[in-house]
Amino acid sequence: MTEPPSSERRPIRVLLADDEEMIRHGVRLILRHAQGIEVVGEAANGEEAVRIAAETRPDVALIDIRMPVLDGLATIERLLVLEPRPQVVMLTTFGDEENVTRALRSGAIGFLLKDEGPQELISAVRAAATGDAVLSPGVTGTVIDRMLNGVGPAAGSGAPEAGLAALTDRERDVLALLGQGLANGAIGERLGIGVGTVKTHVSAILEKTGSDSRVQAAVLAYRTGLLS
Repeated sequence: MTEPPSSERRPIRVLLADDEEMIRHGVRLILRHAQGIEVVGEAANGEEAVRIAAETRPDVALIDIRMPVLDGLATIERLLVLEPRPQVVMLTTFGDEENVTRALRSGAIGFLLKDEGPQELISAVRAAATGDAVLSPGVTGTVIDRMLNGVGPAAGSGAPEAGLAALTDRERDVLALLGQGLANGAIGERLGIGVGTVKTHVSAILEKTGSDSRVQAAVLAYRTGLLS
């Protein structure tokens, strides 16, 4: 079947949940002017976010980690049992790295710093809508450090050196860029390959290294000295 022109595609439906009205206002203004993105609901706490998500069926939910009534971590659990299931991206600050690792374990597709620029926010929403992990470079290193020190999800099973040795040269290139927090589109641009090819490489990396997520694969890159 021929894919419809971009102008005819259904816009990406986004839910915002943050107890700070100014944050919601700023995110809404940015996304309002982005082509192909529609903000379908806003919530000031987790309980309200779950209710609105059930009503509006968003593709992507931008969820603050720290919220009243129902915090971000508990909100993830409730959102991910909805049908259809939204892709959850956690909005975070530099002080939330412990909660970020817990959010990733709970099923969030990634995390985004609240002070990221407009283009980074728009790109993150588009990436999440396609199932592409969103890892803000500004906090990825800190989260990886916590994992290396035994906090948060494990860093992959088996001997890390053996997993790294099984990778092709191109897969090692992709893994290095994963460690920088880049999304598939950015990795493709950096290496001059298509997004579909990047996804194939990422899948192979996860399988060969025994990693459960992109973050765990990035931890492997650090542990084995691929990234310094």
